[in-house]
Amino acid sequence: MKTRTVIENLKKSLIATVLCVATQAMAAEKPLNVLLIVIDDLRPELASYKAEGLITPNIDRFAEMGIQFESAYCQYPVCNPSRSSFVTGLRPEELGILDNSISLRQKYPDMVTLPQAFRNNGYYTAGIGKLFHVGLDDHGKKNFFQDNESFDYFFSARGKTPKIADKGEGRRLGDGTVGWARWLAAEGGDDVQMDGMNAIQAVRQLEKNHDKPFFISVGFHKPHDPFIAPKEYFDLYPYDEVEVPHDPKDRTALNEYSLPGNYNFPTFDEDDRKQFKRAYMACTSFTDAQIGKVFAAMDRLELWDNTIVVLMGDHGYHLGEHGWWNKVTLFDIGARVPLIIRIPGEDGKSRVTDSVVELIDLYPTLIDYAGLDAPHEMSGKSLRPVLTDPSFDWGEPAFTVVNRPKVKHGYTVRQGDWRLVQWGADAQGGFELHNVVKDREGFYNLADNPEYAVIKKRLHALLKENYDDLN
Repeated sequence: MKTRTVIENLKKSLIATVLCVATQAMAAEKPLNVLLIVIDDLRPELASYKAEGLITPNIDRFAEMGIQFESAYCQYPVCNPSRSSFVTGLRPEELGILDNSISLRQKYPDMVTLPQAFRNNGYYTAGIGKLFHVGLDDHGKKNFFQDNESFDYFFSARGKTPKIADKGEGRRLGDGTVGWARWLAAEGGDDVQMDGMNAIQAVRQLEKNHDKPFFISVGFHKPHDPFIAPKEYFDLYPYDEVEVPHDPKDRTALNEYSLPGNYNFPTFDEDDRKQFKRAYMACTSFTDAQIGKVFAAMDRLELWDNTIVVLMGDHGYHLGEHGWWNKVTLFDIGARVPLIIRIPGEDGKSRVTDSVVELIDLYPTLIDYAGLDAPHEMSGKSLRPVLTDPSFDWGEPAFTVVNRPKVKHGYTVRQGDWRLVQWGADAQGGFELHNVVKDREGFYNLADNPEYAVIKKRLHALLKENYDDLN
């Protein structure tokens, strides 16, 4: 009897082992899902990026799970050009989309976007909140965020928030002429705010569709202006403890093209600056909390082992550096974005990489890991070598462009420790050269220093190679 029991147990063990191996093989063959989280106006003002005082526990946890890119750059430091670029894998100047007014789908009706590539290959696709900036509604008219060709399901909380979401303590900043520069410590909690509603929908989509291959993008609005978040997130940052930056007295004089110059920020006094930064920080923590709800669903549904997860910002942002409180600059802090990627099964030698990468690398990376064919030629490159070994420095440059009326465009390249800016195709607006390791904010222009002439020449050659119209 005892021998029979042992034999039966061995049989059960063998069957369990076979089933386990078969299950693992099936899991390995199952397509990788994609969860793409895009956060509006988020610069690397995060604890995982060594930003002091920021409370972002959920993003910090994810940074420990994935590969954090210390030197990731957008291709245009404004919402629509940047997003149109990375959802196509093409540069803004290649698309001819260099402002917030042009709809990608209207200009390129047959363009296969990043989520659309997955949809065309049998994936369920959902768009929650803002991935696209200017989309088309069901009648072909321009609207915010919608793109029917990309998504099986689309949800935007825009215009759906209850009245209590706009109640609470707050005010406009400065002399009131910068309409969007206002903050509100709101009543009603998370779920009455757009991003709270987006988080709820994202969790529902994961719960309803986790048993099929999916591509789900979640676009969170905050910390984009106006700076509205529930009061409890403002309470995390006591007013008296908020520190605002001040430019060094020995800084190089600003190039006249460095800033757009279209906002009346000089009316901001010290109180306005502190309120602005405090509100930005509160909104960042609010968004982090919503991300935590999505990650909790990933935990509960056991999706981490078969889901590529990307968390990113769409462009950089100034919080008072150079007297500027917005985007649209070619300083490193205007172009650099947070980017964290987790690929199931990719265990690099470290969890942080200094490799310089571009957001247009996202599309080719995701279809590479999913085993999909590229629907069109792209300017980005797959990040697989870096994700496989984060200590690997592939030496690639990153390019960003911006409009300036008098010189038409400003162009910049980051490679290694250096960033070169050229204002105008003929450099009629001059050059800026910054060591972004020693001077991340770009206070000291070394372009005319003969000690760095070789570096300037090398970077200028990269600019001319990338932009055909440069001299």
